[in-house]
Amino acid sequence: MWFVYIVKCSDNTYYTGISTDVNQRIYEHNSLKKGAKYTKARRPVELVYEEVADNRSVASKREYLIKKLSRIEKIRLIKTNPKTTNN
Repeated sequence: MWFVYIVKCSDNTYYTGISTDVNQRIYEHNSLKKGAKYTKARRPVELVYEEVADNRSVASKREYLIKKLSRIEKIRLIKTNPKTTNN
């Protein structure tokens, strides 16, 4: 199972990614060298949205579509199904 996720960075920007383990990926974004280059300078990040995808191909296509959304559209999407690392 794959997930598409959005994190909110410390500078209030959003980063979208895919993973098979969202909690581990958030940990990597916040702690390790494995985090995305974009998020390394914007730590800490907070999980604000995730959705399930059947496979990597579907997740990658959805990630691409989300990355093309405007900030306002991303905020609307996040409000439809918000997630936090505490859930």
